[in-house]
Amino acid sequence: MNAPATPQRISQTSSRQDPSQQTEWLALLQCTSPRADLDRLASLVQNPFSWPVFLQGVEEHRVIPLLGANVKRLDHPLIPPQVRDKLRELQRAQTLFALQLTAELFRLLAHFANAGIQVLITKGPALAVRCYGEPGMRQYGDLDLIVREADMRRATQAMLDLAHEPRIPLTAIDAKKTPGEYAFRKPGTDLLVEFHTERTFRYHPRPLQIEELFERSAFVTIDGREVPVLSLEDELVLICVHGAKHFWQRLMWIADVAALISRQPLNWDRALAVANEVAAQRILRLGLRLAVDLLATELPAHLEATVQSDRAVAKLAAQIESRLAHRGLHEIGIFQRAAFRVRMRGGFLSGLAYLLRLSLTPTEEDWTRGKEGDRRALVDAISRPLRLARKHSRPSSK
Repeated sequence: MNAPATPQRISQTSSRQDPSQQTEWLALLQCTSPRADLDRLASLVQNPFSWPVFLQGVEEHRVIPLLGANVKRLDHPLIPPQVRDKLRELQRAQTLFALQLTAELFRLLAHFANAGIQVLITKGPALAVRCYGEPGMRQYGDLDLIVREADMRRATQAMLDLAHEPRIPLTAIDAKKTPGEYAFRKPGTDLLVEFHTERTFRYHPRPLQIEELFERSAFVTIDGREVPVLSLEDELVLICVHGAKHFWQRLMWIADVAALISRQPLNWDRALAVANEVAAQRILRLGLRLAVDLLATELPAHLEATVQSDRAVAKLAAQIESRLAHRGLHEIGIFQRAAFRVRMRGGFLSGLAYLLRLSLTPTEEDWTRGKEGDRRALVDAISRPLRLARKHSRPSSK
């Protein structure tokens, strides 16, 4: 077996970064690693250490609960009182919001069960329980549910019955428009619910077979209730695809990968088969490489050898690690985005096809509001790359 990743390996990975970031970044990695070394963390937060810089990184990367859990285990004098107060305030807000979302989740599941609509939960509180043991130990801003596309109209009506306002109107569903996700917001609250179908999972390189997700589904216990979720292996591939969709710009997504594979008994042959089904082998390898490099995650020997031998993954991982280590979440230029998409698919031609599909498949941002069912799909497809070019035309900050 290859030598396992260790906290020292984290230090070696990050020591190449901007020196002004180094100590705070290393502390952030220790707080989010499944193998956090408290002695190492305690030594890092000694002077010189910028708590404002550190807390800024914690908030940007959405890892407040993980920081709070580790800070509680440190000697009290190491943490300035104002920092403890700030963390307590942030954790309280996150815990209350997680409780609201969980309560709404139970309400939705009961209503959908009565309506005879089968759903699966992904990410959110279910992933928090799998990765960290509690619904409030992960930052999330919405609930993510998976349904069949054929059920989406009924699902929209069910959400209307529950007084949730849809971003995607029934006219667009009837016109067979495909959004990025079917989003609903509860008026007067910050509660956001997003539904995903086999058609909205567009960032999977190959179309996802949703019936197989339901066949392989499992259950997770949240606050004493069993909720239907993806299998561990499907969840792992999905969160890697989600991280790649967002160019792995938040450490939280890497922490999720690291925690899931460190704390759950995955069937690795099945995980690789699931990735192969949707042509996401390289996407999975990149997620695993980041978890190993940054957060000291261990993999089975044969799998680590495969991950480490992928040169394209190594290059992409180095770029992502360098970007993450600097303060602020930098905008990625349009050409960098395009190159990343192509490399994620594997071969150049298949990668180019993947990029073109993503660039030419319109979402709700490309529709004309109020006329979703009137405008031709070809017009939307042509307008999409123009909109994306305007949105991402400014150069990367790196």
